[in-house]
Amino acid sequence: MSTKSIPLSSYQIRLLAVLALINFVNFAARQAVIPLIPLLRDHLHATDAQLGSLQTALLFVLAAASIPFGFLADRFSRKAIIALGIFSWSAASFIGGLAPSFLFFLMARGMVGLGEAAYAPAAQSMISGAFPLERRAFAQAIFASGMLLGGAAGQVFGGIIGPRYGWQEVLFLIALVGILPGFALFGIEEPPRGPRSEVVPIGRLLGVPAFVAMIAAGICITFSSVSLLTWGVDYAVTYKDFSLREASVLLALIALGASVIGVLIGGAVADRLHRSFPYGRIIAVAGAFLLAAPFLLLAIQADEKIIVLSGFCVAVFFMSWYHGPVTAVLHDMMPRRAHATSVGVYMFATQLVGGISPTVVGKISDARDLQLGLQIAVAVMVCGALLMLLVIHFIRRDGLRHPTLDAFHAEPGD
Repeated sequence: MSTKSIPLSSYQIRLLAVLALINFVNFAARQAVIPLIPLLRDHLHATDAQLGSLQTALLFVLAAASIPFGFLADRFSRKAIIALGIFSWSAASFIGGLAPSFLFFLMARGMVGLGEAAYAPAAQSMISGAFPLERRAFAQAIFASGMLLGGAAGQVFGGIIGPRYGWQEVLFLIALVGILPGFALFGIEEPPRGPRSEVVPIGRLLGVPAFVAMIAAGICITFSSVSLLTWGVDYAVTYKDFSLREASVLLALIALGASVIGVLIGGAVADRLHRSFPYGRIIAVAGAFLLAAPFLLLAIQADEKIIVLSGFCVAVFFMSWYHGPVTAVLHDMMPRRAHATSVGVYMFATQLVGGISPTVVGKISDARDLQLGLQIAVAVMVCGALLMLLVIHFIRRDGLRHPTLDAFHAEPGD
């Protein structure tokens, strides 16, 4: 495997820039609601379990729609499917601002997940189609940096605008701004895909043990990360004596710097390890989560604000290593015509099962306290890291491309 660095072409740069920008607005729309939780609690008279269900509803819809949209993205125009996703999450955000009741708002937030389900598998498939195998983790990491930047920007935006002007205005503005980057999509050509002979039935995908083990690990990782994202600001306000604005802005800025640096370093490290081992990218992911765990526990249990913020910063740095390598490994395992479908199946399982975490942690908070719920989430994250070691075992045993998929790879050297 070549170790020579190949410069990015102008087409690759444009593709990444446009898709990362759309990823930015997508996650801004998702995360802008997080600092609004205290406001929604008062306005909609909701319990913590109900507020946790807002993120669960979004992730359940995302999970349910991921497989059909992944299936479509491997067979039809990925740009058209991405455009549908942009319209869906923007419209759902705007409608959420009109919500007269908690149930109405819950349904609107669920529909935001429909847009992400349409967008993510198609966009990631386009990126892996435009980059060689040796650069995939770093390319997917750049794409993921848009998600991380957008999530932090949405949290800061919601934390500043919400207390001053109202939570409804946050959603109206996010919806209107969210449509704009989609226009740049139509100036980008789709990268080539393999012939339709590469299309793989979902049952054959699930016959790959490393893929199934990655799904199990991803469920645990999603459970923990979504819990921490959903309840982090509220925990800082309730338990650590932060103001709402202080918690929203400081946590978002720290997450912004740590996660963007982490996702890019993680992608580069993963690609470098991949040159030496076919499972090198999994080594990077598993090791990073094991390093993140003690710093998360430190942030949860410390009393001093500076220690809380420092522990959170280091933990986020390592946790963000996950985003680029995991998509690259999924695509490395699969034929090109199964790239979006494999991501759709992965998202279905991880978001469906892992997505119950905000509600579970909310129930633990109602029954005991939020600190215990977040400590349990960290333990689940460690289980996910250990399951990644099982992925390494299967790749060592069966190879990066399992023999059951040999007939679907039109280009064996790809």
